[in-house]
Amino acid sequence: MLHSEFIPAAQKNSRALMVMLHGLGDSIEGYRWFPEAINLPWLNFLLVNAPDDYYGGFSWFDINDQKPGVVRSRELLFNLLDDLRAKNFPADQITLGGFSQGCLMTIDVGLRYPHRLAGLVGISGWVFEMEKLLAEIPATAKQQRLLATHGPFDAVIPIASVREQLKQLQAAGFKATWREFPKAHTIHGEEELAVIREFVRAGYDGK
Repeated sequence: MLHSEFIPAAQKNSRALMVMLHGLGDSIEGYRWFPEAINLPWLNFLLVNAPDDYYGGFSWFDINDQKPGVVRSRELLFNLLDDLRAKNFPADQITLGGFSQGCLMTIDVGLRYPHRLAGLVGISGWVFEMEKLLAEIPATAKQQRLLATHGPFDAVIPIASVREQLKQLQAAGFKATWREFPKAHTIHGEEELAVIREFVRAGYDGK
């Protein structure tokens, strides 16, 4: 089980939900500002801690031996999404988003999950085992909407290889939108938040 915290929408009875996954060494605490900043009053949020302790925060996988942790975290997040569906949050009302390691997990889980989600938001991350992903993902993956953002001043995850990965996804027929901002390994304030906000909003009919 993953530890998570539900932050209800201002609008009562909404089933629209954004699940947010943090980066390496961070936690739920690092994203408490995010729901207010996104400023969509009909959107519920679920902030999720990664499973492994990491220097006062948490991690989704070992950066030096990624596969075991990615596979384990993928299963945990599949279970989380299944549990949310059982609690009357339909898959097509769930946006999955993440930063850095959380971005990798968002893309990996979102493209492999056998139900269409409202959208995927990957911030300053990368795609795990691209060729394997393209070979294994279900047909529903090409229905998933993906927004990937990055910055040319990112010294943690250099932009060039990630840009090529997104081109590969686009060439393979995925609904992948790529946006660059003049930033390092961070979220570029309201300029980037506005793009995320509009992408998320577009995933919900009538909002």
